[in-house]
Amino acid sequence: MSDWTDHPGDHRAGRDPRPVPPSSPLVPPPSTRTAPLPGMPSPAAPGRYDSGPDPRGGRGSRNPRRRAGRGRRYLRTAAVLSSVLVLGGAGTYVWADTRLNQEVDLGALGARVPAGEGTNYLVVGSDSREGLSEQDRKDLNTGSAEGRRTDSVILLHTGANGATMLSLPRDSWVTLPPYVDPDTGRSYRAAPDKLNAAFSLGGPDLLVRTVERNTGVRIDHYAEIGFAGFVGVVDAVGGVDLCLGRPVRDKDSGANLPAGCQTLDGAEALAFVRQRKQEARGDLGRTRNQQRFLAALARKAATPSTLADPSKSLPTLRAGLDTLIVDDGTELPDLMALFEAMRKATGGGGRQLNVPVADPDLRTPKGSAVKWDERRARALFSALREDRPPG
Repeated sequence: MSDWTDHPGDHRAGRDPRPVPPSSPLVPPPSTRTAPLPGMPSPAAPGRYDSGPDPRGGRGSRNPRRRAGRGRRYLRTAAVLSSVLVLGGAGTYVWADTRLNQEVDLGALGARVPAGEGTNYLVVGSDSREGLSEQDRKDLNTGSAEGRRTDSVILLHTGANGATMLSLPRDSWVTLPPYVDPDTGRSYRAAPDKLNAAFSLGGPDLLVRTVERNTGVRIDHYAEIGFAGFVGVVDAVGGVDLCLGRPVRDKDSGANLPAGCQTLDGAEALAFVRQRKQEARGDLGRTRNQQRFLAALARKAATPSTLADPSKSLPTLRAGLDTLIVDDGTELPDLMALFEAMRKATGGGGRQLNVPVADPDLRTPKGSAVKWDERRARALFSALREDRPPG
């Protein structure tokens, strides 16, 4: 199992070694139950929580509720863009827009779920080491494994009822849809596996398809940031203030933080969000820490002292863009809208949730996994699709 805290190893671990010949019918997945699929009837009404191809080519939904708020979104976007132009001039906006790495084509994905209400972003923290020198890798305890795996997967929904940030544990036991290995061209059948395996085996495309298959929520925009970008953003804003109730020490991630209130630099922040072995709830504990840290980072990045200081705001923008990967429909205004939604979700103007869990230590052929609570998860995903307040 690969994650940010793992030592170097085979990034393709977890694959079924028996490829399915192109002429073979798809084989049903094993009997181990996985997360609910779209369209499954649910007798459950929404409760409280713990914490076919689009004819328009897959560019997201357009519906009356979204149109009703379009004017307000344009005004907010115009205000943000005006701030960018005032601070750095038109050249800064053009420069930033041309730096976007739009390598993910959501419109090319087949057999997608229907579009719902509101806008959904899939926000991914990957362990890509692009931009890190050998010394950086040593200093940050990242190891030297090649390829990309994911540590954090966040489904961010925004609509008429505010913003909802939903963490999907990387060890979630889900159903991977049929896919073709991008390196070998071999076809593989649908089968249960961990959510992180989707990213390891098929990159962003398979991850998006897996999230859509298991939640029924259509992804409108994709954003992924690697190690170097995360560290750079934290350092660019001058560090992030966080109060810890107990010491945090983890040999694998390099975390060595005392109890009490302190300012974490980029390296310390990366170690904090990667560690999980001393968390009583393992992967669930890590998602809680990640949400907590993102809330603190959003507060720091949105303060007037950061936004109005080009020596902080411009390096923050540059650091974020250095390892950022987005879909080809995402432009700078979309990223600004994503950041605003995340700021609201973590700042009291929205909701921060974890997917409801029935078993945090499900024994599977791929090791310990996180089993979702099928009834409550289905109700939550239904609320997001319909842009209703969850709970």
